[in-house]
Amino acid sequence: MPAEPARSEAPDEPDEPERPGEADVLAAERAHLAESRAALRRMREHARSLSADVAADWVSKQFLESLLDQRVAALADHPDTPLFFGRMDRDGAGSADLPDDDLPPVMYVGRRHVHDGDEGRPLVLDWRAPVSRAFYQAGPADPMGWRLRRRFGFQAGELTAFEDEPLDAGAEIGPSRILTEEIERPRTGPMRDIVATIQPDQDVIVRADLPRTVCVQGAPGTGKTAVGLHRAAYLLFTHRERLSRSGVLIVGPNRAFLAYISAVLPALGEVRVEQATIDDLLGAPTAEEPAQVAALKGEARMADVLRKALWLHVRKPEDGLVFTRGSARFRLADHEVREIAAALRGTTRYGSGRAAFAQRLAHQILVRMERRGEAPDDRVQDQVARSKPVKQVLDEVWPKLTAEQVLYRLLSDADFLRRAARGVLDEEEQDAIRWARPARSHRTARWTAADRALLDELNDLIERTASLGHLVVDEAQDLSAMQLRALGRRCGTGSATVLGDIAQGTTAWSARSWKDVLTHLGQDGDVTELTLGFRVPGTVLDYAARLLPHVAPELERPRSLRPGPGALDVRRVPDATAAAVDAAREALARPGSVGLIVPDAAAGAHAAALRAANVDHEILGPDSDGAARLLVVPATLAKGLEYDHVIVAEPAAIAAAEARGLARLYVVLTRAVTSLTILHRDDLPAELAS
Repeated sequence: MPAEPARSEAPDEPDEPERPGEADVLAAERAHLAESRAALRRMREHARSLSADVAADWVSKQFLESLLDQRVAALADHPDTPLFFGRMDRDGAGSADLPDDDLPPVMYVGRRHVHDGDEGRPLVLDWRAPVSRAFYQAGPADPMGWRLRRRFGFQAGELTAFEDEPLDAGAEIGPSRILTEEIERPRTGPMRDIVATIQPDQDVIVRADLPRTVCVQGAPGTGKTAVGLHRAAYLLFTHRERLSRSGVLIVGPNRAFLAYISAVLPALGEVRVEQATIDDLLGAPTAEEPAQVAALKGEARMADVLRKALWLHVRKPEDGLVFTRGSARFRLADHEVREIAAALRGTTRYGSGRAAFAQRLAHQILVRMERRGEAPDDRVQDQVARSKPVKQVLDEVWPKLTAEQVLYRLLSDADFLRRAARGVLDEEEQDAIRWARPARSHRTARWTAADRALLDELNDLIERTASLGHLVVDEAQDLSAMQLRALGRRCGTGSATVLGDIAQGTTAWSARSWKDVLTHLGQDGDVTELTLGFRVPGTVLDYAARLLPHVAPELERPRSLRPGPGALDVRRVPDATAAAVDAAREALARPGSVGLIVPDAAAGAHAAALRAANVDHEILGPDSDGAARLLVVPATLAKGLEYDHVIVAEPAAIAAAEARGLARLYVVLTRAVTSLTILHRDDLPAELAS
């Protein structure tokens, strides 16, 4: 489905002469829209009038005020966004001849629930409500109790057109003009929601229940990102109380991508969903390393190495424990201390094991006190556990550690690494990950992106990572096994929506199968493949698919519902930088956004050429909001984004810039919604030219 549209827009003037009665229908629907907007204003005013003063204490008052503020924000009416986009009619609508069930005779479907404050009459039903499922799923083969589906076209928030689809058995439903115009509508700025255009196969994914983890393999333009975001919105609606406690998190590949999708959930009334990159969760890297080293550190095998490395710090005691209380001395022999440590070692997390070790030592001292006729209680045991003799044994046998201390020792001490990696990494692999020039201490060490995932694993081995209720992970194919394990811990007691495309894997550790991804996440889930594209024109998708046998031969070739004749233009030019300026001017003369995607190293030169030609633009950076109409996009930041018109400069340089360059080029070539212009002086990659 489209990766972003929020509202159906029709031309100001209908393509066809107005049918008899059409003006009356439009007038009635506009009246219902006005009534709905007025009701929403009353709902918001009522929410504003509520007071948190009824709370019993200050903390409860602050919490209630926060909830009321969120309620007011969720009821905001955006003038350029229609309150409803569809309507469903039953047989006998408007009469008393309806079946005796709970379905309404007429149902308006929109982004949020709106009701009449006086009568409580629903004017618009939330698209996530169970009854609204029929708007997306009903058809002549299974009308689900409905007779007619009506779609609405809007222009700047004003209702301008409608289109009816009969759902009677045997009726034929042709392509929807309004839906097609919505999909093809030019856009600028961030992604928008797709509630008006969700297709049946997407709706099944969106409405998957909370305990179920769903994995979506989506070809370019199939709307996998939008589906994942709408599933988050659906789950928050359906399991509001539970997820308000446990939380929902969206994880994207970079800040530019998160800025691009940031408006989708708020437009659906969900204003409390956190968004983060993997670096936000694990910590930003402060160093770089060769791709092959990063890939090795990212393998799941490293979890065993880290576990061994941590527990190697638990040592055998050299002496026993002597505790003095008054004139009495209580002893534990070294073998007794060793047995207590051995019983705990590896059966719990390191931090809680250390605390339990101190308590068990103290308990054995209390047993000896009782044998002498004393009657110590729990307070005495806590005092013994915190005493200096116990602390000395604790620090000797089970020292307090941080993840940084353990990883620093592992990567800087060859002998320690050898012991921890025995049977897991061979000598060549150990040499590859060991630091040639270690930092002076763990406090001054500089960590790579792969190291950050290892530190997160160690932190979880020391203290348990808190789990969320639901996690949405986009571009999951680009995460290493260790990064996936880190995310899996954050939904260990919840579920996940996993999104991506194996063909678009561009990192050194990119996944080759979704089964592996789900295994590393620790989740059991179903894999659904979306291959029918709506956003990318067919001619563009077919051209990019020439690379598919070389980057992901096991995947089905994607298809597009939009033929897109004339959408592709491949030009050989004497100077790609100069030609890009002219191509950008041509694209800017047409409606919509423009993305000039270039090799990373050439972004500055292209920006300078545009500046010299007085063409307004911005360079997309990792933290950019991407709001400019013309963006110079480094190829490594293009993933997940889309533009109405895309200009690609020197495809061969993009492909040659990294080990999985052909996959990167596949990503770049599939960002266009309306047109793709390819400019090249050098020969095209052989895989593409063929």
